[in-house]
Amino acid sequence: MIYPKDFEFKIGFSHIRVILDNYCLSTLGKKKVAEIGFLTDYNLIRRLLTQTDEFRQLIMLNEFFPASNYFDLENVLEKVKLEGTYFELEEVKDLWLSLDTIKKIIDFLLKRKTEETYKYPELSKLAEQEEVPQEILDYFPGIIDNHGNIKDIASQDLAQIRARKASLTHKAGKRLNQLLQQAKSEKWLDKDVELSIRNGRLVIPVPAAYKRRLKGYIHDQSATGQTLYLEPEEIFEINNEIKELDFEEHQEIIRILKVFTDFVRPFLPVIKSAYNFLGIIDCIRAKAKLAVDINAQKPIVVGKSYINWINAIHPLLFLSFKNQKKKVEPLNLELNSDKRILIISGSNAGGKSVALKTCGLLQYMVQCGLLVPMENYSEVGIFNKIFIDIGDEQSIENDLSTYSSHLLNMKNFCENIDSNSLFLIDEFGAGTEPKIGGAIAESILYELNEKKAFGVITTHYANLKLMASRYDGLMNGSMLFDTKNIRPLYRLKIGNPGSSFAFEIAKTIGLPELILKRAELFAGSGEVDFDRQLQDMDLKKLELEDKEKQLKAADDFLSDMIDKYEKLNSDLESRKTEIIIEARQEAKKILSESNKIIERTIKEIREAKADKEITAKLRNEIQEFSEKHKSEEGQISEKKSGKKTKWKGKGQVESFEIENAPINKNDIVRMKGLTTPGEVLSIEGKEAIVSFGSMKMKVLLEKLEKLKENKTIHAKVKTTFDINEKAVEFNPQVDVRGKRAEDALRKVRHFIDDAILLSARNLKIIHGKGDGILREAIRDLLSTIPEVGKYRDDHPDRGGAGTTIVELSI
Repeated sequence: MIYPKDFEFKIGFSHIRVILDNYCLSTLGKKKVAEIGFLTDYNLIRRLLTQTDEFRQLIMLNEFFPASNYFDLENVLEKVKLEGTYFELEEVKDLWLSLDTIKKIIDFLLKRKTEETYKYPELSKLAEQEEVPQEILDYFPGIIDNHGNIKDIASQDLAQIRARKASLTHKAGKRLNQLLQQAKSEKWLDKDVELSIRNGRLVIPVPAAYKRRLKGYIHDQSATGQTLYLEPEEIFEINNEIKELDFEEHQEIIRILKVFTDFVRPFLPVIKSAYNFLGIIDCIRAKAKLAVDINAQKPIVVGKSYINWINAIHPLLFLSFKNQKKKVEPLNLELNSDKRILIISGSNAGGKSVALKTCGLLQYMVQCGLLVPMENYSEVGIFNKIFIDIGDEQSIENDLSTYSSHLLNMKNFCENIDSNSLFLIDEFGAGTEPKIGGAIAESILYELNEKKAFGVITTHYANLKLMASRYDGLMNGSMLFDTKNIRPLYRLKIGNPGSSFAFEIAKTIGLPELILKRAELFAGSGEVDFDRQLQDMDLKKLELEDKEKQLKAADDFLSDMIDKYEKLNSDLESRKTEIIIEARQEAKKILSESNKIIERTIKEIREAKADKEITAKLRNEIQEFSEKHKSEEGQISEKKSGKKTKWKGKGQVESFEIENAPINKNDIVRMKGLTTPGEVLSIEGKEAIVSFGSMKMKVLLEKLEKLKENKTIHAKVKTTFDINEKAVEFNPQVDVRGKRAEDALRKVRHFIDDAILLSARNLKIIHGKGDGILREAIRDLLSTIPEVGKYRDDHPDRGGAGTTIVELSI
């Protein structure tokens, strides 16, 4: 059930229908678009969405799909059902071309079904049920040519008639030319005069003054009467015979068409079904074209009353803004069994009504089988009824004011709404005395909430805003406002009511200060204070969200850094052990070789009977050399207590010495297990506020180690690095469509570098499909980057070969 009757007009779906109608290639498709309506069948809705999504993918992949000769012959097929009727020649041509198109569409879809990828299963199911009789397609070339004319070979009689007619026409033309040239040579006919045709017969234009020079029959004369169109007497009989042959030819063509129609008539049910299929395909194509234009996706459809939309956008606003190169603020909305009704408040012209219409339009589009502009992991439930109350409902015919019409709508709402209903009310309670209107609105909202219905309302009334804190099932939402620049942000935030910002807007417009002061007095301090408290809440909420975003980015960065440093320390320990082992082996090798050389030298000295003092001296030098290498070996293996190391660069290590002393303000510390030094800014009980570069953190004292101060540590602490800001701004997705290969590769290289720096592991590169050149160039680049673990195409629903998913191994 949809209420009221002009529901589609009020939410803007009538304009969507016009766009779809314009996308259709035939009246067949236009009829199907006109039949689009509100559905509640879960399986049918899912099937229609999948069909449209498959065609959207087909368009995005630039696949060649038959899109010509979508002729509507449904009325013609109905006509030729009766015996004795026949297809007109032009209708035969259209039948041939359109049946050929239908056959190509069926072949296209069934061919894709046999492929391994099986791209379009739901569209293929449609094609499986249809056929175009090959006998009919084979019949056409035997009777008509590519221009739609009956061929001479269509029948033996037709061939003979046309041959005889051609012969007579040639004979008549030849004799007329002779008479024409004779008249020109006798000077009573101008040289530029040529043969003409009047009443289907060849004639000679003769000046009226010379009409007796040539015997014949006058068929026409010029407007001035100066020229007569005369058929020579000797040609008259030939032309009569040609006329008779024309009639015979026409009769033979009708006979041929009747034979063809009799042949086709048994196949009419199959052909009608094929044309119905063509209309369905045309309609699906139109829906897919719209989806591409508005960046629509297929959401997750759930079989209950539920809404969980991420980054939903009003499609008509998107199309309008796209032409103006402006961006639409997306809507995030969840309505569930615990929080079913959203009360939106905020400034005038702040986007409340747009948010409400977005909700109504997108829900209706999904339940009509149309894709919608939101993230494909959004969840869309199914409602059995949708009600809307929006705009000026004044009725002169029924003698109803706007408010009376509004109350009549509310009466219908309360009588028909249930737990599977969605209602949308704009400016709830407006149109009458505020206190009374607010009280009635509150009572109606209470009733709708008691019925467990789902809904979205917009209002300025404080009593409705306060209901969310008193009753289960209700929640507040506000359209955010830039208090600094006094302008709406058009962004919906769930949780708190919004201020109207009436005084601020009035001040910006230039209303005199005296009037504003007086208005505040009239409004009363309670109302003004309440409004300003709402403003303060909005402002504080924005500030808290920004801080929360920064803290999350910092926390994520810190977690990644901890993981990275733990891995680094582990690698360092492993490498240190390897170095020690290698050093020991090298030292032993050196000592062994040195001993061999020295012993050989001593042997030679002995053999040469050298002085004993010289020999003793040489032995002492050997001993000193050996002791020196042993000492160095011991230094390498020794682990001095109170010191830990960290890598500075290629093979360099710097040491920070721990001091076993209480931690105080301004001390240099580090977190246990890490190496980055920081400065203690303050101590609060068992916790300390520590500055690590540009990042401040609250850390338990027991997790800190005090470092002995030196110049290196102070320099390290003072060095700042805006990695937090980079982490906040970093987007794990980059779009290089439309860029030259060189620029695209440079952008991808910088993108990967930032991701490695920030330890972002999962990335997406959008490069489009095209000829695949840019895709291959990007993948060649990725294969040269050691940190790139693997890459692949995205899921077909989310870009397929036009998007590369990258996973970093860091």
